[in-house]
Amino acid sequence: MSRFSLWSSLLMCTLFVGQLAFAGQLAAQWTPEAGLRMPEGFQLTPLYKVPGEQGSWVSLTTDPQGRLIASDQYGKLYRITLDAAGNLARVQAIQVDIGRAHGLLCAFGALYVMAHQGDGKPSGLYRVTDTNNNDEYDKVELLREIGGEGEHGPHAITLSPDGKSLYICAGNHTQLPEISDSRVPRNWQEDQLLPRMWDAGGHAVGIMAPGGWVAKIDPDGKSMELVSSGYRNEYDIAFDPNGELFTFDSDMEWDVGLPWYRPTRVCHVTSGSEFGWRSGSGKWPTYYPDSLPPVIDIGTASPTGVVFGTGAKFPAKYQHALYIADWSYGILYAIHLQPDGSTFRGEREVFCTAPGLAVTDLVVHPNGSMYFLIGGRQSQSALFRIDYRGSESTAPASYPEPTEAAMIRRHLESLHQASPDQAEQVVKEAWPMLKHADRFIRYAARVALERMPVASWRERIWGEQDPQAILEGCLALTRCGQPEDQMPILTKLQELHGSKMSREQQLHLLRTVGLCFIRLGEPSPEICAAVDEALSPMFPSGDTQLDRETCRLLVAVQSPQVAAKAVELLVNGRNQEDQIMIAYCLRPLRTGWTPELREKYFQWFLDAGSYRGGNSFRGFLQNMRSEAVATLADAEKEKYAVLTNRPIEPIQQKLPEETRPVVKNWGLGDFSDLSETSWEGRNLKNGEQMFVVGQCYKCHQISGSGGSVGPDLTAAGRRFNPHDLLETLVDPSKEVSDQYRATTFQMDDGRLVTGRIANLAGGTYMIQTNMLDPGNFTNLNAANIEDRKPSTVSMMPKGLLDTMSKDDVLDLLAYLRAASDAAMGANGGQR
Repeated sequence: MSRFSLWSSLLMCTLFVGQLAFAGQLAAQWTPEAGLRMPEGFQLTPLYKVPGEQGSWVSLTTDPQGRLIASDQYGKLYRITLDAAGNLARVQAIQVDIGRAHGLLCAFGALYVMAHQGDGKPSGLYRVTDTNNNDEYDKVELLREIGGEGEHGPHAITLSPDGKSLYICAGNHTQLPEISDSRVPRNWQEDQLLPRMWDAGGHAVGIMAPGGWVAKIDPDGKSMELVSSGYRNEYDIAFDPNGELFTFDSDMEWDVGLPWYRPTRVCHVTSGSEFGWRSGSGKWPTYYPDSLPPVIDIGTASPTGVVFGTGAKFPAKYQHALYIADWSYGILYAIHLQPDGSTFRGEREVFCTAPGLAVTDLVVHPNGSMYFLIGGRQSQSALFRIDYRGSESTAPASYPEPTEAAMIRRHLESLHQASPDQAEQVVKEAWPMLKHADRFIRYAARVALERMPVASWRERIWGEQDPQAILEGCLALTRCGQPEDQMPILTKLQELHGSKMSREQQLHLLRTVGLCFIRLGEPSPEICAAVDEALSPMFPSGDTQLDRETCRLLVAVQSPQVAAKAVELLVNGRNQEDQIMIAYCLRPLRTGWTPELREKYFQWFLDAGSYRGGNSFRGFLQNMRSEAVATLADAEKEKYAVLTNRPIEPIQQKLPEETRPVVKNWGLGDFSDLSETSWEGRNLKNGEQMFVVGQCYKCHQISGSGGSVGPDLTAAGRRFNPHDLLETLVDPSKEVSDQYRATTFQMDDGRLVTGRIANLAGGTYMIQTNMLDPGNFTNLNAANIEDRKPSTVSMMPKGLLDTMSKDDVLDLLAYLRAASDAAMGANGGQR
């Protein structure tokens, strides 16, 4: 044996011994008593603790030889060789100049990499090949540049069911590249009946439809077809054995407590689908007929990898499941899908969870095991394996055949690729399906029509007698028609007024009338009067959704009757979301106000200071009130100034009156024994007090209490292990989420201003420069900004722990861990 081979063998032996020690350490740490939960018979095995120099791994795939390939979020690709038992045998860096991947796939004799900008290379889809046939990748090609970066940029890649194409997905900060075709009708708009409010925290300001998207692309990256849109930030996609596509879309957690908050959700990614994400307050409710509903709502979470259990040596129930990863709460869910007409409904099960289990990606390996990564945002990364060791059969289980309704939908979806010269046949097949009882079938039929020339189907509307087909046909025409179509549409819809319609049809009608005004022109005074006459007697109805949509329309037509009725709902609303929606609708209303109604309206904002919500909650309320004040005459502004100038805020916690001396400038090295620390018996009350002493409460919430300009820390104790959690406190700039990153503005007078955009009004940016004083804004005129770039420095100040003793810091960590466990328990592990 050569000297080199001997040293290599010794090195691998040392690595193997180190990984055995790691596996033993975690096996002892992650026990049912310590918070590990899995269904009976399943076993979790730690395999590899990723060294710091290899980064933090966020994407995973398998190659044709059964090896795993992983990518560091900010660095290289790595190949992991497994032994015959599925354990770790070798880890090696792949020596090509590409990485930073959120998506990886081995297909067509190549490794496809969805890489993010870095090292002088743009974000986009890359192909990596082995040109020398020596089992080493050596060539990198950019197939398609995809504008977008960070955690809302381009993400996953998966193989199409027929094995001939790729499917890719991207978050809402990703510009849609040039496409050769689109199953989604290319008429997407914002479709806001009332003025939309941008996010009060400055996130995604100015980002428009189509939002996050899913596309099909050929293996060479030349031909790209848009398949689905309207997502916020779907990280991964997966096909079931029948070729149905699913994703796990993110929420906007800053919207919690607001009526437009949409929880994380599993979506059935059907052809031509639109899921209604719009920035700020503009998100479409699930009941809007021009979008589709989710399979299941999950709740607050941070979606990462998804995969079907196909091929796993698991019991049949788990072979059929869709697995989705929640990075925030450290939960891997099994979603059990049941047919529901032409789509599915989902039932969730906590499949695997433990403190610190921040899953980033997962695969089912050909050996029948499931492998997954934890890590992300430069946190400690590791590789794990899940196996079934119970008594149930793990023989391959046949997947249920598609339902008859699903086959109808899929046939209609095949029409989404028809050319205009096939319009006669498309209309003949699609039109009868507009009245189908299944929403997904109706949706697929309408999309097929919208892709055809309007002249091929417009006249069918006027002779239609079925209420549902009338609604769908009129909806299609509002989206594709011309201003001259507005009156005929409204006349046709008038035929339905007073007829017996279902609640769903009533909502459909209200949305379609609203779209008539949005897309086909502002309504005339005569139309406004007619709408007011028709809808005012129906408001309020006692139905939350009907009342929201009716109120929108009545305000849009400036009904003189809506103010009195709406203010009554506002002050007596059943919950804060209902009240906020009414206050939101009333902002632009200029008619029907009395001094008493104005006072009640503005007083409500002060009363709402006690309500709780996410990061943008109070900012939205402040901006909402400001927009309402802008509609007042100068004399009225002065009259109501006592109410409108007061801040909307809850009662603030107080710092201890005595001044605390500096104890030490704490660093990670002062807590080298953290892994040996016992968390039992720590003083949680003192930890909560340290949350105040460190001024954490000014920016961060725990379980709905505290500030809202920084990340919600409710799940932090589960998301991070104690070491990583402490590191975020002592070195806040090491890793800053895109969502909370500050911007440095270069002004034309030479000033540099660093902060977060809190609001954009006209040509003025309102900038938060001090997170400990979040209500004190610096106003920047957009015309005076010469340049801007993301800041590498966290808005969170350093040294917030320096007045604490070591025990105080440990108590604070214990408090954060306990708060996360309490939130997990309160939600039954279902968040």
